[in-house]
Amino acid sequence: MATTKWGIDPTHSEITFRVKHMMISNVTGWFESFTGDAETENEDFTSAKINFSADTTSINTRNEARDNHLRSAEFFDSEKFPKLTFTATGYEKTGGDNYTLKGDLTIRDVTKPVTLAVEFGGVATDPWGNLRAGFEINGEINRTEFGLTWSAVTEAGGIVVSDAVKLHGHVELIKQA
Repeated sequence: MATTKWGIDPTHSEITFRVKHMMISNVTGWFESFTGDAETENEDFTSAKINFSADTTSINTRNEARDNHLRSAEFFDSEKFPKLTFTATGYEKTGGDNYTLKGDLTIRDVTKPVTLAVEFGGVATDPWGNLRAGFEINGEINRTEFGLTWSAVTEAGGIVVSDAVKLHGHVELIKQA
């Protein structure tokens, strides 16, 4: 079977995260700059070789001071580690349009296996003849396992930033010529 190459369409995709703040609300952020590709041998992507990277300097939480703190050595250390990466190790159908995506996530200099839930939206041809595939991706990581260990406690003993980080992606791939 022929290999098909796909590239992420950044104008129709977004990679976001959500983390509890003060354990009473959430802060949402995203990466402005990211790339990704896939190579498949079938239409449901179960044989896909998937790679993704995000520019840690492109983090955006709509607060410049917080974004600069996230880029600092206390979090991503963007000067030393400008990218986070994900390389898939498996993609399995779990039922209907639902899949499990397993892979190695590298943040800073730490690589850990992660498992993500994927909903495959299907494949469609756009008005210009390009074949596109859509996905919803969800997961959760513990930020401290990746060296993002900054922590603070309020006067009352509450945690300022949760260790659990929820990941979410709307991803649209375009078949490459």
